[in-house]
Amino acid sequence: MSIPRPEFPNPQAERENWLCLNGQWDFEFDFGKSMQDDGEILKKEKWDKEITVPFCPESELSGIGYKDFIPAVWYRKKIEITEENLKGRVFICFGAVDYYTTVYINDKKAGTHTGGYTSFRFDITDLLVSGSNTVIVNAVDDTRSPLQCTGKQSRLSYSHGCVYTRTTGIWQSVWLEFTPKNYIKSFKLTPDAANGCLTVEATLCGAGEFRAEADYEGKSAGSFCKKAAGEITGEIKLSETHLWEPGNGRLYGLKLKFGDDVINSYFGLRDLAIDGYKFLINGKSVFQRLVLDQGFYPDGIYTAPTDDALKRDIELSMAAGFNGARLHEKVFDPRFHYHADKMGYLTWGEYPNWGMDHSNPAATDRFVNAWIEAVERDYSHPSIIGWCPFNETWDTDGRRQRDELLETVYKVTKALDKTRPCIDTSGNYHVITDIWDVHNYDQNPVSFKETYDKLLENDELVDPTNERCAVHYEGGIVFVSEYGGIGWVADSNEKAWGYGNNPKTEDEYKARYKGLTDVLLDNEKMFAFCYTQLTDVEQEQNGVYTYDRRPKFEPEFYYEVNTRKAAIEDK
Repeated sequence: MSIPRPEFPNPQAERENWLCLNGQWDFEFDFGKSMQDDGEILKKEKWDKEITVPFCPESELSGIGYKDFIPAVWYRKKIEITEENLKGRVFICFGAVDYYTTVYINDKKAGTHTGGYTSFRFDITDLLVSGSNTVIVNAVDDTRSPLQCTGKQSRLSYSHGCVYTRTTGIWQSVWLEFTPKNYIKSFKLTPDAANGCLTVEATLCGAGEFRAEADYEGKSAGSFCKKAAGEITGEIKLSETHLWEPGNGRLYGLKLKFGDDVINSYFGLRDLAIDGYKFLINGKSVFQRLVLDQGFYPDGIYTAPTDDALKRDIELSMAAGFNGARLHEKVFDPRFHYHADKMGYLTWGEYPNWGMDHSNPAATDRFVNAWIEAVERDYSHPSIIGWCPFNETWDTDGRRQRDELLETVYKVTKALDKTRPCIDTSGNYHVITDIWDVHNYDQNPVSFKETYDKLLENDELVDPTNERCAVHYEGGIVFVSEYGGIGWVADSNEKAWGYGNNPKTEDEYKARYKGLTDVLLDNEKMFAFCYTQLTDVEQEQNGVYTYDRRPKFEPEFYYEVNTRKAAIEDK
């Protein structure tokens, strides 16, 4: 059987010496969360099931397809390690595991991780032996916990409305990386398009010579070399300037070397700025024609069946005239960001905050730690042009959100990344934000226009959540970050769900889509829109494409409506 998702999981930090652990693993359900109590699971010879990693047990691609609640699961795999491998360091790496993970190597605990959406790794060198080794992974997942972010995973036993089938356990790739004893722990890349340079910051294990070499299409474009120990910051002055911009990735290659450790990476050269009502990319006002992308797949749920499927979603979006996406209620696979980087596709990074009680003081610790991991992992991607940690922070059992939570997360985000704007929460109760956004699912283009004409006339932004916001809109950059959601059921589905009343004819659908979108393109104080949504997801039937990625209407229709020049846009 071929190994699923065999490509290197993070092309921006690729080592040549690695081993993919995807494929068949032994598997056990643990409905009582009790199998670790006496340690017998670690010694059990024959396990009940097999699962195909990296697909979650709820998915068909996993070979399991169990869709009810799963409180805990166990995985086991045998791996072969050579004497040569043990001369350096060996790391076991996980793209994402939902939710609380414990990893054992040869029956000894290697480490734990909390959070279902971000990557982590453990140094397992001292737990390994030459020859056969056993990896065991335990994942505990309580979707209904008020202190666990679950995004769009249903908290009922079934998928309904705009929440869907759950994901438990491993849902991104698992792999080993082999490094020398002195190695590069982490790094971040900050481009400066105006001055034609790149700042490289790295955290190192050990001391030695650190070198960073840039190239463009194989031709050397600059480098620096320094002696370093622990931490290093250096700048590459680029000999050639090729700007990353919407529709044109123009990526530079980058090689990082520290002793015998070599990482192959890349970067894009671009600057971001806000000027009044305009969002500038490389000094140019760019209208962001965004679509809501929830990253669900019929056969893999949270996990794309192939790397090509990730790329294909971007291609489908661009074919319909969108130049980017809000990556909604999910931290996306690093390879999605890689394709977005290559294709010049704009994205907003978001965290799947739904499921968490935003009124609970304990939520701050849980959320901040997970969000830091997401920002640090994805900081260097040029396609990410903004952060939005929260989406619609609704009240919980009558208790209001803690404004301190949103303020803390905003300030942490700005401390981690001074190069991108941050929206504190999309669509609901703003506390402190660089950009004011609203959600509006009005299906009538006439009343929709009347609402945003007030922004043009006197800087009045109609926002039904305004009275609850800790701050109020006083002019400046704004966009409608969710609108439309026009229902159109391409396949018979009695549970189909969408916003408002579905159009009765194709002509009515197209007139509504064009009418709503024209309002935002023609508004001189609007820098972006985000249409709901790219594809149907299960019973939510308001996508531009069906759940299995078939077009409902010709993509050329959307392309023509979406791509005409916006009022705020530079030529």
